[in-house]
Amino acid sequence: MAHILNKTLKTIEQYKSKNPHYEELLQVLEEILILREEYSPKMPDDVFPVEEHHVRQKLAGGLPLVDFSKNNLDLTEPRKYFLHLLDVARKRSPEETAKIEAGLASGEFDYESMVRDSFTLKNEEEMSDDDEQFFDILGLFLEESLRPALELLVRKYHDIIKSSQWAEGYCPVCGKEPKIGELREEEGFRYLFCNQCGCEWDYMRVKCPFCGNDDQQTLAYFTIEDEEKYRVDVCNKCNRYIKTVDFRKIGEEANLDVEDIATLHLDMLANEEGYD
Repeated sequence: MAHILNKTLKTIEQYKSKNPHYEELLQVLEEILILREEYSPKMPDDVFPVEEHHVRQKLAGGLPLVDFSKNNLDLTEPRKYFLHLLDVARKRSPEETAKIEAGLASGEFDYESMVRDSFTLKNEEEMSDDDEQFFDILGLFLEESLRPALELLVRKYHDIIKSSQWAEGYCPVCGKEPKIGELREEEGFRYLFCNQCGCEWDYMRVKCPFCGNDDQQTLAYFTIEDEEKYRVDVCNKCNRYIKTVDFRKIGEEANLDVEDIATLHLDMLANEEGYD
């Protein structure tokens, strides 16, 4: 895995020079990836128990492999990773980080509950003022704290997921919605990417992953001049969008963790156009 990390870090350094506006965020990602490499070998393979005899049935029924509504998760190691990740946050936001650590110590914040909340229908409208205050920093590190353990499932069930012909717009492993996808192969097949667990799965190119709309009259995309390798696919039925990268012409392999940050300007443009 070290060679993959080194390749990714080189890509990040290139992007820092090309996109100085994102230098700080890319630096955060760089530190996170280094910590991920350190913690991944420490993660037990039973953090997220999956009933082996139900795997194919769950996938066939459109159900993700992990059910976060159950109270059978041992999040001891992910929590340790989360606390270590706060070291990255402390360098940039010491006061907010101190509040989070104090909340965890006092019981005001409960790590396990926050993890489960992040997988429910809880949204910004339903959040309290305290939730909104810490949402950005907590969301980032909560997501990352689970990544190493979930990646074990992604690797373990990769072949089964692929053969299951999973056709949903949400992740087959953890159920999270994608924020970015990629066009591959000469035919331009689309693959969606889950930032939560790193799972990738193929999905119909002309179809909204959020509402299932496949009416070409209400589906569209926009690009930016001189950035032909990026596009934003939008659905005018549900007003959602997803970013898509296309590296086929330049013959490079995209790292979608990095690309998600390097394309934040596309998120802002989509939001300005009224898409969520």
